[in-house]
Amino acid sequence: MNIVIFGAPGSGKGTQSERLIDRYGLHHISTGELLRDHIARGTRLGKIADTYISQGQLIPDQLMLEVLGEIFKEQPETAARGVIFDGFPRTIAQAEALEKMLKGYGTEVHAVIGLEVDEDELVRRMLERGKASGRSDDNIDTIRRRLDVYHSQTAPLRDFYRAKGTYHPIDGNGELERIAGDIASCLDNFKDN
Repeated sequence: MNIVIFGAPGSGKGTQSERLIDRYGLHHISTGELLRDHIARGTRLGKIADTYISQGQLIPDQLMLEVLGEIFKEQPETAARGVIFDGFPRTIAQAEALEKMLKGYGTEVHAVIGLEVDEDELVRRMLERGKASGRSDDNIDTIRRRLDVYHSQTAPLRDFYRAKGTYHPIDGNGELERIAGDIASCLDNFKDN
């Protein structure tokens, strides 16, 4: 089962992904973590990515696909085991490219979990995360730019996946355990059908 965790920055994609890894035995691919790792190591990819991330912009599609393609080539068992995609795709073009890539491995996106969170709560969470983690991209100016980019470029994916019948909205406000339970109920129902 391949799952996309979908939502605005600060919606809890990483937090909920961690809970799903143990429950379903899926491989977690967080494009944000991958890119931050490349930035910290000063790789060519990291230097390019940093110029976009520091401005609150999305990474170019081709760059993201290159990163994901390397993972699937180096770890073919990943495709067989199933994946939680956290932070990808972020544009319709990326979603179409992901479909094509997964089809090459004989699989597809089975479910898209949409974490729906109020905008004020998103800002509060990211500011708190910035204080706790020291993430430089969690400041109010970059947060606002990231949310603007999300609304203009990423939010249309909701309709893209709704049209395919794979989008499952989850109320991402409130207690983590309740949100995790709602996601598990959705996925358990999906697996049983």
